[in-house]
Amino acid sequence: MHLSFHGAASCVTGSCHLLDVDGFRILIDCGLFQGEDEIFSSNQKPFGFDPGSISAVILTHAHLDHCGRLPYLVRQGFSGPVYATSPTRYLAEIVLWDAAHLQEEKSQEKKGRPKGVRRPSSRSTPYRIADVIDTMAHFVQPAEYDVPVNLAPGVDATFYNAGHILGSASVQIIVSRPGRKTRILFSGDLGPGHPALLSPASPPEDSDYVVMETTYGDRLHRSFEESKAELLGVLSDTYARNGKVLIPTFALERAQDLLFFFREWKSEGRLPGRQPYFLDSPMAINVTHIYERFPELLGDRLLEQFRKKKDPFLFPELKFMRTVDESRQIRDAGPRAVILAGSGMVSGGRILYHLAQEMDNPHSSLIFVGYQAEGTLGRAILEGRKTVRIQGVMKDVRIGIHSINGFSAHADQADLLKWCGEMKVPDRAFLVHGEHRSLSAYREKLAETGWKNVHVPALHETVELVEKTSSRSSGKTRR
Repeated sequence: MHLSFHGAASCVTGSCHLLDVDGFRILIDCGLFQGEDEIFSSNQKPFGFDPGSISAVILTHAHLDHCGRLPYLVRQGFSGPVYATSPTRYLAEIVLWDAAHLQEEKSQEKKGRPKGVRRPSSRSTPYRIADVIDTMAHFVQPAEYDVPVNLAPGVDATFYNAGHILGSASVQIIVSRPGRKTRILFSGDLGPGHPALLSPASPPEDSDYVVMETTYGDRLHRSFEESKAELLGVLSDTYARNGKVLIPTFALERAQDLLFFFREWKSEGRLPGRQPYFLDSPMAINVTHIYERFPELLGDRLLEQFRKKKDPFLFPELKFMRTVDESRQIRDAGPRAVILAGSGMVSGGRILYHLAQEMDNPHSSLIFVGYQAEGTLGRAILEGRKTVRIQGVMKDVRIGIHSINGFSAHADQADLLKWCGEMKVPDRAFLVHGEHRSLSAYREKLAETGWKNVHVPALHETVELVEKTSSRSSGKTRR
């Protein structure tokens, strides 16, 4: 049995791990590498394996860095089933359609053609909308939490709530043979200990091998209540300065978190004035409606609103902007406005248009409420770049910059350590989905708790997993 790492190895994006069980090859996630030019570089490089040899794909959740290369995998020859929870299947379709559309737009821009003049060739982008349609046909009966799915004789996978975004999962794969039983746990992305809208993650299963994320393995988040207070303060201060608030927003989870807070504050009379609020992201709008389909996965506060037949995300000042023309009309809304727009790492999408208008306005504010990966424009701005190129024009960065990390959908170091502390120490652990400093810091912390055999794999590295006797792997299966 072998495990190889073809993404999110010593970096954050592009999650992709391959478990080979005597030729039955399971791909756990197939994510897009994210950065300023990654769509047209890393994402069209070879996977590190033959896509046609993959027997099945397990998708832990619908974020682009976990599902974004699936259509490219299909285009390159994958023909097997894709296993995911029902919310992940719905959300992945929305995310992949949006990604394909943006890739086609970027391809046209790179070729210097006006948008809409001619469809780009299939070779100029990782995939097109037609590839997304083909990909969705590979999704099979949705997986349910805590219910094993048989992938092949002697190979079963069980999905557990990861508390990260709607439908997100940690997945344990159990390989059973006569006298042997080996358990491999993939954390996926783990949510914080107290997610704003969702039920918290399930406790982990005892496993022989663990592959886990370390996005925030080197730091703690600011407290949730402090983060809400800081956000409210920035909104009030910017309103008093007669400026706009721009929030690069991840369409899955973060947009819904913020709308919920805004509605709550509006009902309490805590938000300043009567300025308009814009959700300028068709994808985020569609995702917001998906929440109504899965009330059983929501936290108590959100579920209570749905049970009262109240929409927990809507308030009178909020406007949904679906079309490009509607998006551009926001600039005429007056000097004051709050604008939520994608993408969350400022690597594309409608937020670029609004930043082009406001980047040199010291009265306005730019608020980061999520992780900014290396190589993205968001990271460059956050690290203090004085001038940046936006839509082909160099802009002075004079807008007020704020980073509020307490809204992250990722577990911080303390949450990750708590998750690990709820299982027996595995024979070996592999740390992925983190930058060098977070991987190193978290490995040191794990060593202090008794996790001695911890490895940080390199991209495309392959390791052998020694199979375990049934007696060694007969611990608990659920607390």
